[in-house]
Amino acid sequence: MSNYTLFIANKNYSSWSLRPWILMAELGIDFKEVLSPFEISNHANFKQFSPNAKVPCLHDGDLRIWDSLAIIEYLAETNPKVWPENTQARAWARSASAEMHSGFNALRNQCSMNCGLRLKLHHLSENLLADLQRIDELWTDGLSRFGGPYLAGNHFTAVDAFYAPVVFRIQSYNLPLSATVLDYCNRIIGLNSMQQWYQAALLEPWREVSHEQEVLSQAELLFDYRS
Repeated sequence: MSNYTLFIANKNYSSWSLRPWILMAELGIDFKEVLSPFEISNHANFKQFSPNAKVPCLHDGDLRIWDSLAIIEYLAETNPKVWPENTQARAWARSASAEMHSGFNALRNQCSMNCGLRLKLHHLSENLLADLQRIDELWTDGLSRFGGPYLAGNHFTAVDAFYAPVVFRIQSYNLPLSATVLDYCNRIIGLNSMQQWYQAALLEPWREVSHEQEVLSQAELLFDYRS
């Protein structure tokens, strides 16, 4: 039985939590989930389980691993399927994951993750359009170079997990991307694990004010699928 416990926040909002959760679920890595919803101030609560008072945080016995990239690299030490087996695919996947981890600021700022909403952006800034162009270019490259159906080959790996929150953003905001990229999004959305996350997000009772306000400052609400 696994000693892994993964601490996450709201599935509707927490893009960082989704990354290790979806990877572990897709690869069949056993873990216990503990969800602590966002509040006006999270520090005191989150500090109880996470050294930096942020989510996600993985506990392996007495060991604490925080930050989604660190968690995924820790899992890779004992789970060879976390990254692609092929050297070129693995190098590409690591580079693309690092790019997501540190970049795409316009996408993050203008398209905050909110799984249950359908929205129309007031304005697509030049920086957001540049981010979308880069995502289209990057995903098309991976799918073409390594043969699909996933970004770095024939099975789900860490790079797909890193971009899973972007897939939800594309769905929520109906972002303009190529047919190839939208087909990939549909495949990812159709995964059982993504559907489990999505359906749980829709059923969450919490509405965190700052997250809700952030979305509505950027976009018109078209529909709310949440309970």
